[in-house]
Amino acid sequence: MMDTPEREGHRQRLREKFLQHGLEKFTDEEIVELLLTLATPRRDCKQSARDVLGKFKTLRNVLEAELADLTVIKGIGPNNAFGIKFIHQITRKFLRERMMGRPYLNNSEEVLDYLNHAMRGLKHEVFRVIYLSAAHEIVDEESIAAGTATEVPVTPRQIVERAVKGGAAAIVLAHNHPGGEPLPSDEDRALTRETGFTAAVMGVRLLEHLIIAPGGHFSFAAEGILRDHEAEYNRVTARLFR
Repeated sequence: MMDTPEREGHRQRLREKFLQHGLEKFTDEEIVELLLTLATPRRDCKQSARDVLGKFKTLRNVLEAELADLTVIKGIGPNNAFGIKFIHQITRKFLRERMMGRPYLNNSEEVLDYLNHAMRGLKHEVFRVIYLSAAHEIVDEESIAAGTATEVPVTPRQIVERAVKGGAAAIVLAHNHPGGEPLPSDEDRALTRETGFTAAVMGVRLLEHLIIAPGGHFSFAAEGILRDHEAEYNRVTARLFR
């Protein structure tokens, strides 16, 4: 349906609302509608926005949807779908660049924002490592392994070798649980402990291991598990060098 003067006025009011208030006072439907207007200059996008949210339920799910799934919605063509995916990737790049060069301990929420954006919607497990300098500033990050929906093949030696090769003084680990809940498995706990010990032997400190899931996230540091591992490592080394 082509825009009438009334619909064009509605579109202009959405734009003015954004310029005055940002997205703070927008509903998810209004955000999707305004996004669709960027690639649909002369057509009403209100119903398409309603339909796509009806299918995917949340704005996050819309942004993370596959191109083919978006284009089955009436009124959403290839240009609209491309625009949605483009905005999603821009956001990820922005979040990644925002955290680079900053001290991890003072900006852990920004790191979590980036990891949530990059990992929460994945259908398979991925293991990422964030590398920190001696001052615990974030210098790099990468995905080092990808697996299935229930596991990802990675070893403590693989993680620590890459950290040492890159000159990292500390690391933050992250992987996702596509199934829903972030609680660590026995394998997650064992990997975290062994990685912390292996890293300590090589002069690298493990600061955090995050599990990202649709149902939230789990922090080994916040739960005190890494602190307990460090205490255990110190007791073992103290006995060895007595």
